[in-house]
Amino acid sequence: MLRETGEMLKDRKKIILVHGNADMDAVGSAYAVCRLFPPADICAPGGVDRVAKMVAEKLGADILDEYDPSDYELAVAVDTSSPEQFGPGCASLPEGSVVIDHHIPTGKWTGMHILCDDTRVSCVEIVLDMARECGVPIPRDVCMALLGGMLTDSGHFQFADPRLLRAFADVLEIGGVQMDEAMDLTRAPMSMSERVAVMKAIERSKFDRVGDMIVATSCGGSFEASSCRAIMSAGADVVFVGSQREDCFRLSARATQEMVRRGIHLGDILKDIGAETMSDGGGHGGAAGISGTGDVEAMLHMCMRRTMDEMRRIKASMQSSDLP
Repeated sequence: MLRETGEMLKDRKKIILVHGNADMDAVGSAYAVCRLFPPADICAPGGVDRVAKMVAEKLGADILDEYDPSDYELAVAVDTSSPEQFGPGCASLPEGSVVIDHHIPTGKWTGMHILCDDTRVSCVEIVLDMARECGVPIPRDVCMALLGGMLTDSGHFQFADPRLLRAFADVLEIGGVQMDEAMDLTRAPMSMSERVAVMKAIERSKFDRVGDMIVATSCGGSFEASSCRAIMSAGADVVFVGSQREDCFRLSARATQEMVRRGIHLGDILKDIGAETMSDGGGHGGAAGISGTGDVEAMLHMCMRRTMDEMRRIKASMQSSDLP
């Protein structure tokens, strides 16, 4: 499948699409496909996040915010679990487009050529495997993009597995990249607007607990992922932070690795809630998101209730296992 997908990408003019508010893994995957399988352009219809934008500038990557489908022979979606994640105004992908992803399949990519491995921590690992399988040389700038994707999607190794760590070491060696260079790539001081948004999210946070497990929610205006991390640092085990823009909401979720080991899977929780509310939700065990039309406060309440149900199940299981 890796070689077959790589052959489809070769020598065809491509537009590479990433999800709204694209993170470093999405942009790193898109940049790697663009450089390894030219000719190609990258488009982020829903914009990119702060870290991805900074790294793209360092790499000299041009990212379009719109495109004309008639200019391209092939469309490629990377790190995107459903077409709704591109955001409003993005043309639907034609049948036969390529999807490269590492999220739990949503069943929404009908008629597409799909290369998906939901056991991988990051999408860039799949692109790396594809390049190796096709015998494509990997230049240093692409190595930097791959390293950035692995770093950020693993939470700087907090959620890494042995395969990601081996791949990371291999890419360091391939590109002749030093560890400090890789770590500095995605580091950026928080802007004043981000700091203010995080402080407001902390101020507005609500929490509840089941046994020794705490779940928190908050409503902010932006920087949802940064707010999640800050509230987790304050002591929460699971956090949901949402924002409202007119009739639409966006919500990010994070959980500690300990909660993932106990059985919490945020991707499953938000996928189920998304199915119930006609929203687009999903992700990984410790990091997930959901977006759609609706009231963010109502969505946060659903997330809180569903997570507490899971925590009660975990507590009951732990108690029963302690019985003689």
